[in-house]
Amino acid sequence: MATITWTAEAQRWLEDIFEYIAADSSRVAASTVDGIFERAQVLTTFPEIGHRYAASSRHIRVLLYGHYRIAYLVKDEGNIDILGVFHGSLDIAKYQL
Repeated sequence: MATITWTAEAQRWLEDIFEYIAADSSRVAASTVDGIFERAQVLTTFPEIGHRYAASSRHIRVLLYGHYRIAYLVKDEGNIDILGVFHGSLDIAKYQL
């Protein structure tokens, strides 16, 4: 089973997502962030489930959760680094993955 590590950048994205949604509803914000976190847990068993991010030479993949894209790196030993969580309306190519 793979181990998942959330980078500081990914944690900041989750905090930003929570704060943005919480302006309308803290309950919905908590549910959304929990859902993103739970969706990422599938990577412990199926690290290749997301589609390959072709714009990078590294083994970066993207897993979908609703309107969000969870970008992650599959490391050589099979563990996972969550790099960021992007809303689907953002141009992911603007970020260095």
